[in-house]
Amino acid sequence: MTTATIQAGVSGMAIYVPQLKVPLEKWCEWNQQPWAKVAKVVGNSFRMPRPCEDVYTMAASAVLRLIQQYQIDPQRIGMLSLGTESSKDNAAGAVIVRGLLDLALPQLGLPPISRHCEVPEFKHACLGGIYALKSSLRYLATDAEDDKIAIAVAADVAEYARGSSGEQTQGAGAVAMLVDREAQMFRLDLSSAGVASAYRGPDFRKPSARHFSERYQTGCQRAHDFPIFSGRYSTHAYTDATLAAVRDLWRRLQADPFTELESVSQFFFHRPYAHMPVSGLAMIYLDALHQSGQLDQLRELAKSNDLDLNEVRAELDHKVDLFAQLQQQPDAQPYPHSAKLAALLRRTEAFKHFCQQRLSLGEQLTAELGNLYTASLPSWVAAGFNAALQHDNTVFGEKVWMVGYGSGDASEAIPLLVSPNWREAAQNIQFEKALAHAYSLNQDEYEALHDHARDVALAAHNDDGDLLGLPPFSISRFGERYEQDFQDLSVPYYQFNQGPV
Repeated sequence: MTTATIQAGVSGMAIYVPQLKVPLEKWCEWNQQPWAKVAKVVGNSFRMPRPCEDVYTMAASAVLRLIQQYQIDPQRIGMLSLGTESSKDNAAGAVIVRGLLDLALPQLGLPPISRHCEVPEFKHACLGGIYALKSSLRYLATDAEDDKIAIAVAADVAEYARGSSGEQTQGAGAVAMLVDREAQMFRLDLSSAGVASAYRGPDFRKPSARHFSERYQTGCQRAHDFPIFSGRYSTHAYTDATLAAVRDLWRRLQADPFTELESVSQFFFHRPYAHMPVSGLAMIYLDALHQSGQLDQLRELAKSNDLDLNEVRAELDHKVDLFAQLQQQPDAQPYPHSAKLAALLRRTEAFKHFCQQRLSLGEQLTAELGNLYTASLPSWVAAGFNAALQHDNTVFGEKVWMVGYGSGDASEAIPLLVSPNWREAAQNIQFEKALAHAYSLNQDEYEALHDHARDVALAAHNDDGDLLGLPPFSISRFGERYEQDFQDLSVPYYQFNQGPV
């Protein structure tokens, strides 16, 4: 793989997160939680949308920033795809984002998006954004006219019930990606990409019928999208799926697993919280040593902790059906010996150094975002390129991997080929600008917004002392008519709030 082969791929990225921010140190004070542990495992803060925002307003805000920051002609957009698990409509999707943009573009002196634009929506938990990105590349490769480009946008709202184990891993935001025939930032090497999927039953789900259950409704005072999830089982699924995708990548590359793993200069994982990529990479690292026959480190670690390395290796070679095991033993650990050895491996200086070299790029920025679901992985990629501008030209090396995951589950392990001219394109990401002008909620404001989703009396100024303005796009009203000849009941109507995006 060399940069000389760069072709179709990503030439620009833009991010949008709501202004409302929950500092996790304050959240820990409100909930009597250990801040040091939460900071290490989860991050520093998360964002919340206002009641007048939804997944479509955030997606449109990210795309509009992309258009402005990269001076894109909207008439050239031949595909606008949306990846999300926070849809508010089971019929329309990306076309709503298109409608918001067409509302704003004329007011900014720009033409509307071409009428001849595809508007698909992709759903698979946190992997929808990657599927949207891959579809954009396939569009350019198969049926796009020569002058056309594509935009893939990943957007989500992650919300959990107060008091649940997922509450501190909330978040909201969107990342838009410019996809064209000559990648200015990076190309996705889909010919080598590893793929995995398996049905995991009640992993992390949002069944519509839950809204009609009294058990689900108890204590809830608004329409919400709290998932049905089992944290431990979902963690097993994440580890198992990402490992399966990476194994498929090794197979397609016909490479020695550990040699290949060590040659990667940077990993970007789906990141629901800070510790998850570290945990997933530890199992991948362990398996790479096992498959490559480099057992000295593992043998010593296992022996000093009374573990049988043969049992660990047998587990790694055995294909576990997580869903079948769950139905028989709900609390079972699918890899009891391997998981113990992987946990010990995470504490070694060698593995800590490995992670510090390959997982730290952009980490400080992503720690401020919270969980963005399908926008989580693209946001880390954007943060990594943004942070790389502060480093020397060799920061990426030759090999970069992007490992996506969506509950349920499915995973993708995709090598990225970084363009030699990536710095010029990355300068327009403006990640810090997207994080600026935040408004830190106090406890009463947070709980009122979370529980009631209505406007509360926020202070007039944000954390920087500037006036707290409206978001770029907002919901102005909901339709109320439900008559035989005309119905718009609950359909949101939007407005563009003229001003800086």
